[in-house]
Amino acid sequence: MNTTFKEAMKQKLLDMKEQILQQLVSESDEFQEIVDDMEPKDLADIAADDIDRRILEVLGSQEIKRLQLIDSALARIENGHYGICMSCGKKIPEERLKAIPYAILCIDCKSSEERRNR
Repeated sequence: MNTTFKEAMKQKLLDMKEQILQQLVSESDEFQEIVDDMEPKDLADIAADDIDRRILEVLGSQEIKRLQLIDSALARIENGHYGICMSCGKKIPEERLKAIPYAILCIDCKSSEERRNR
């Protein structure tokens, strides 16, 4: 996987994270208070930081899971494991990563997981 693609995915993940945080700011007075209590930063800086425990308390379970997956994908980009299936170790196709930048399983492993969970 080339560096340009990884950088594009990193930016997409950061944008997704910022979008979730912006949505939360607009929907939650409590979240707005948390953001206001932080040192002056723009939302991109907040999105790049690890999510604080107080923020997790405000988030719904879906948002928590999505933000954790985004953070995990960003960590995999940094440590060179991005785009590798966590189950079988094969490369995740770029088309899948474009659709779901935080994907941790290739299509075959994801399909198998879904069949097991039925």
